[in-house]
Amino acid sequence: MPDKFTEDVVALLPALKRFALSLCRRGDLADDLVQITAERAFRARDRFDPATQLQPWLFRILRNAWIDTLRRDATRGEVVDIHESPQPDPLDSAAQTDDRLTLNAVRRAMEELPNDQRQVLHLVCIEGLSYAETAATLDIPQGTVMSRLSRARLALAKSVGIDRDPSR
Repeated sequence: MPDKFTEDVVALLPALKRFALSLCRRGDLADDLVQITAERAFRARDRFDPATQLQPWLFRILRNAWIDTLRRDATRGEVVDIHESPQPDPLDSAAQTDDRLTLNAVRRAMEELPNDQRQVLHLVCIEGLSYAETAATLDIPQGTVMSRLSRARLALAKSVGIDRDPSR
């Protein structure tokens, strides 16, 4: 026989699902978060104070589960479904050889760039810093970051033989 706690948790499942969807924006993950929330709530039901409201308590559990998921995913890395990924190329494929040669050409071209352009290119394109973060890091104006980055990209493209002229 279901008790009041169980009935109240079940009644709040749609609200939990909506909250989970607002956090993760994926139906499958939202379902997982709701399930984790229900499991944790039932395990900790003896710690729930019936004088308080159940919904905020469950929302807090769900939010903590979401944070746990984010932390776990950040350390786990990218997850790829083996059945949905394309078959890998053979180890010594022509495509991999071309990629390796292009990467080496880009590395050599980057070494030839002036130091100010190379620094900006590295911070923005390799480290992923924003223009504002790069400007603050190098103590230069943001417009200078953009112009140095543009010149660096053009020089790299010319050096590795990439035609950057869209009219051709």
